[in-house]
Amino acid sequence: MAELLPPALTKLIEALGNLPGVGPRTAERYAYYLVRREPAKAEQLASALTGLHSGIQYCPKTFALISSDEDVSPLYSDPRRDKKTIAVVAEPLDIISLEKTNEFHGTYHVLGGLVSPIDGIGPEQLHIRELVGRIDEDTVEEIILATNASVEGESTALYIQQQIGPDRTVKVTRLARGLPIGVDLEYADQITLSRALEGRQTL
Repeated sequence: MAELLPPALTKLIEALGNLPGVGPRTAERYAYYLVRREPAKAEQLASALTGLHSGIQYCPKTFALISSDEDVSPLYSDPRRDKKTIAVVAEPLDIISLEKTNEFHGTYHVLGGLVSPIDGIGPEQLHIRELVGRIDEDTVEEIILATNASVEGESTALYIQQQIGPDRTVKVTRLARGLPIGVDLEYADQITLSRALEGRQTL
């Protein structure tokens, strides 16, 4: 390809191909799209990418993604949010899915992934210790384990339950089984998520 295409285009195709779910043909289509459009489109994309990491950070309390000029997530600092109820999710984008239901008014805690030995991810690499600390700090009454309905999601939920331990009086619940097995929370529709929240079960 290097001999047939300008190096600048080849470099773009290779960069796009490094994105998850983007194969060689898709990377080529994306690159050609940018070439065919006015330079402003490519400059807009380049500007957004350049400012990405400097413009965001992780909330030190919830580990959700927040703006670099914020100290803590607005979904935590908002006095209207119930700090005594925490929905535990795997990734930051899972928060968006639950917020769209308009059914949850508590706060969140992002684990940063799920326990997956095959991928080299153990409990110590997730924000589980910080979650246990929040339970005591905020006098939490309910933990909703909103991890995916997968082997990794179930294993992570079980580990968290073990770490909370029987000595704490916090109620631990799990989203109802309205979520199909193997479906990521991010892709579940709002009606299904709403019913899963309403029908959550005590563990």
